[in-house]
Amino acid sequence: MEIRENWRIVALVILIVLSGIALFAPTGDAGDAATDNNSSIGNGTQVSNDDGITNLQFGLELSGGTRLRAQLVGLTAENVGIANNQTDDRAIRQTVSDELGVDAIDVNIRQESNTIEVFDDNVTQQEFADALGEAGLDVSTNQIRDGVTSSTFDTAENVLDRRINQGGLTGGDASTVQAATGEDFLVIEVPGATRSEVKDLIGEPGRVEVVAGFPVQTENGTEYRNVSVLTQGDFTGISPVRESQEGRPSVGVTMTEDAAGNFQQVMVENGFTNEGIGNCRWRQSPEDPGWCLYTVVDGERQSAATMTQDLATTLENREEFINRPQFSITTNNLSDAQEIKLNLESGALPTELDIQSELYLAPSLAQQFKPLALLTGLIAWLVVSGVIFYRYREARVAIPMLLTAGAEVFILLGFASAIGLALNLSHIAGLIAVIGTGVDDLVIIADEILQSGEVATGRVFQNRFRKAFWVIGAAAATTIIAMSPLAVLSLGELQGFAIVTIVGVLIGVLVTRPAYGDVLRNLLLEEEK
Repeated sequence: MEIRENWRIVALVILIVLSGIALFAPTGDAGDAATDNNSSIGNGTQVSNDDGITNLQFGLELSGGTRLRAQLVGLTAENVGIANNQTDDRAIRQTVSDELGVDAIDVNIRQESNTIEVFDDNVTQQEFADALGEAGLDVSTNQIRDGVTSSTFDTAENVLDRRINQGGLTGGDASTVQAATGEDFLVIEVPGATRSEVKDLIGEPGRVEVVAGFPVQTENGTEYRNVSVLTQGDFTGISPVRESQEGRPSVGVTMTEDAAGNFQQVMVENGFTNEGIGNCRWRQSPEDPGWCLYTVVDGERQSAATMTQDLATTLENREEFINRPQFSITTNNLSDAQEIKLNLESGALPTELDIQSELYLAPSLAQQFKPLALLTGLIAWLVVSGVIFYRYREARVAIPMLLTAGAEVFILLGFASAIGLALNLSHIAGLIAVIGTGVDDLVIIADEILQSGEVATGRVFQNRFRKAFWVIGAAAATTIIAMSPLAVLSLGELQGFAIVTIVGVLIGVLVTRPAYGDVLRNLLLEEEK
């Protein structure tokens, strides 16, 4: 067999080998997925979806787990006429937050979409419109709707994905889906996890802030002021959790140059590097706490740290500190430190999640679907095999056809393993559909070649194969066009079915159907010789 004339068969073999590697080769995840005993999520339990000899991952329906559907809390004012000016943005944000009594971080201005969002479920549309009016914007309640922008949904989706992957729960993801009413929702699926584990991981926005609290002498006596010195956007590096000099858990962070300069200035100007050294007594005397660095998570003080002599000495030299802008966020216990580390690495949710529905599928029940899905696929393949053998009654035609169809499914599984696709029942349905459409196309090829008379030369074979392939190509294009809306739109399980079907059709048209043609040509022309 000449490789030049049979390169399609060679391509098919290469894809089969690559799929086998993706399915069965060791991935080294065991070491990477080693459980962090300090984890505050899941009590150090590592969830894995690979429960067999393959590298396939299984979704919620085939391995059990939790699915949550949630809405993002907020209001959006549209077409507000914002000038493209950052100073105006800051003034508008501060005015709106003051009028509504919310934090400035809960007011989000998007120049690109000409919208303003407020992330608070206690604000009414009329109050929001009035606050925007105080900020100099002419906005009516007709321009304000419940919910947030698509950009905010994208941000929340990315944050949740990172939290799931970094929080010790593998195989899960978050996606935005659209209901029949047009509303957008976040769907969070985490195989093998309980509802409490998932809620602990994603239930709070996870906004981490370092606040400097210090006394100030006024005409009325001593007053305490709190100044925000570090927020999530001020960090460029997060270190593993370790014990601080005081014997308490801490998370090491590296700051941006601007954040380091501001932090150093606040510390020096407000006495932290002098009388504030070792002088934080928040726990003992909340009314007179002294000089404290508070760690605030989602608006609540989680812990307070005192200024150490080493850090104070470094801060006194501004240039030295900015060149090495490192700081440790100290917490009271290990779980708080792990939570802060996770929140800093994954980022904060832009707003709270309003969970609309919950589903928990026990792993023992989900495990029953795997053999049933395998049995369904096997029955489909056997039925198709019987029909093919009955139709052609020639092993030289039927066996390559069935092996090609099986190779197509094998390549699809390798593709799923390579991209880390968590298989659900919708994907299995797509695989079965690929078997049906694949064999249908192979039958068209065989019928066109065998039922048009004797195949005497390679030219005759190519003419007949080309004619059959035009029919197959047109059918494939129709299938892809019909499935494309389902693959693009966020329609839950239908999207998974459509994606697997489209990929299967493309593999068939580009690789397996042409390879079957080469196999059939070699068999028929060899017989003629």
